[in-house]
Order: sequence, then structure tokens, then C-alpha cells
Amino acid sequence: MSGNSIGKRLVLTTFGESHGLCIGGVIDGYPAGISIDYSHLQTELSKRRPGQSHLVSQREEEDKVEFLSGIYNNKTLGSPIAFIVKNKDIRSSDYDDLKDIYRPSHSDYTYDMKYGFRDERGGGRASARETVARVVAGALAKQFLIKKNIQITAFVRSIGKISTQKHPDEIDHENIEKSPVRCPDPEISKKMINYIEKMIEEGDSTGGVVECIVKGVDAGLGEPVFDKLHADLGKAMLSINAAKGFDYGKGFDAAKMKGSEHNDRFGLKNNKIITLTNNSGGIQGGISNGMDIYFRVAFKPTPTIKKEQKTVDKKGQTRKFTAPGRHDPCVVPRAVLIVESMAAFIIMDHFLRL
Repeated sequence: MSGNSIGKRLVLTTFGESHGLCIGGVIDGYPAGISIDYSHLQTELSKRRPGQSHLVSQREEEDKVEFLSGIYNNKTLGSPIAFIVKNKDIRSSDYDDLKDIYRPSHSDYTYDMKYGFRDERGGGRASARETVARVVAGALAKQFLIKKNIQITAFVRSIGKISTQKHPDEIDHENIEKSPVRCPDPEISKKMINYIEKMIEEGDSTGGVVECIVKGVDAGLGEPVFDKLHADLGKAMLSINAAKGFDYGKGFDAAKMKGSEHNDRFGLKNNKIITLTNNSGGIQGGISNGMDIYFRVAFKPTPTIKKEQKTVDKKGQTRKFTAPGRHDPCVVPRAVLIVESMAAFIIMDHFLRL
């Protein structure tokens, strides 16, 4: 199985399965001499971990990271940083009845077709458990970027058909972590919670949208043609489990606008060239223009649900099944940290290319 690495100057390779011994990663290209704040890193992991509320998977994992190399006396050495996060709350027997059937909209069938064999325990490599390694890498990237005055914040824009209409500039970032669903709009947050609770009662699931804002990136980040900044961000976001769509700036709404409406006119502020609007989402020609970078990632409903479903098994015979195990009724609240982490990693990778 290839395709387990991302990045050019900064490269992350992840390994491990959902019900294996651990999830881990190797980060190559991280500069030497960067002080590591372990407390911040663990806080980031805690925001992603399961079991943090009744609205997410009840799998109980501490998600304590162990570094094997690349850090000495709390500073990076410039050599590869290897780390693991052990899996502890494993109930592989929950998946015994799923090993011979193909869950609708899951990777079961495609993995079997490609490899002729798969790890059905928790989805194996296809599990969102893999993303714990991305959060470790993203937390380290954030600690590098904060020294460059670059800040990355994501929040839940919508769950199902319930959405906050606030502009990113109107978002109170302090409210994000006050909400179990990480929506900074208190009234909308309550509606989202009620809707997810309804999905739990019905044995169903729902999707939603995460929005992310990157502040402090100067003009000039990104490579034209195939390594455009938004192209790399898009690849990173679409590599996240359950991600189904990515757009930045006005995104698909730009297709409905006139050029005179969408064009970002240039102006001068404090002797610095800026754009008076930001329909481009901070990126033009694949290169950052110095304005805030903002984008959205759409996530589908979790395919493994408690409702009875029809499918076929490996022999093509029709089967009815009810999925056991512990699954998120909505992946979106936990995806917020994964989106931030992947954004931080890509921004740092491009920063190191300057």
C-alpha cells in the first residue's frame, strides 16, 4: 500500500491500523532548534480524541504521544521525528459480523478489490483513527508557525441543514471550544446538538461543513502550476476520512458571480498593498496574496450506522445487518482539529520552500 506520505520539504508518513498496536508517524524536514510545548501538543490531541462527549464515538483513548526520535531536551534536532500513539480501548469482536459483508459507502469493497484482503477491525487503515498522527504533525507545525505570527482556526459552519450565517470575521473564536460541536454561534450550536442527538436516537448519522481561517501569511507562499497553495490544501483536506468537498474564497458561489462582482480590487492600507475584498480567499494564481486564507471542507454522514441496512457479502448474496461498535453520529466536531492540523502542515511545508 503506497500513498502514506504527504509534503515536499516537510514530509509526514503515517502508519498503523485502528485496532493495531498503535498509530504512528515519521516527520522528515522539520527544522532543528524549535522548542516543543508538550502541554499544547497534548491539548490538541485531546480535542480530536473519541469519548469527549456523548455526541461522538464512545471509544475511550488517552491518545498520549510518545516520541521515539528527533527531539532532545525539548528541542527538535532536525533529524526525522518518529512518534507513536498506542491503541488501548480495542473491541475487535464488534467487527466479527462485518468481515464478510460490504458496508454501504464504506471502503470495505474497494479495499477488497484493490488488495484482495483487508483488516475489518475498526476499518483498519481506512479508519479515522489514522488521523491522530496528522494531529501530532499539525500540532508541531503550529508551534513552528506561531513563531512566524501565523494562526490557524477552524470551526463548524454547518451540521446537516443547520448552519451559522456569520462571516469568519464575526466569529468569536473563544466560543468554539465552549461548544460540544465546535460551532461558535451559541444559538445555532444548540440546534446542532439537538439534531445530532436526534440522529443518535434514530440510529442514523449526519454530515456537515468545517470552515478554516489562516491569518498572518504574507504574500508569496505557494508554487504556480501543479503545486498551487490551494491545490495542496485541497489535496490535504480531501485526504481526510469522510471529506467530500473543498472550496476556498467564494468557491462554488464564484460561478454565479460576474467578474465585476468577484474581482478583488487592490488598495493601500498603512503603506501596504491589500485587496479591498477577499473573494479570492487569500490566494491568487496559486500564491498567497497576504490576505486571510479561508476555505471550507464538506464531510459526509458516517456510513456505519445503527439502522438496519441492506448490502451484499463477498459471495454477492443479499444481507441485512445492523452495525455494532462505537461510531461517530457526526464526524464534523472532531474533524475541526484535523482540518486545522492539515492546514498547518501544508502552510509550513510551503513556508520551508521559500
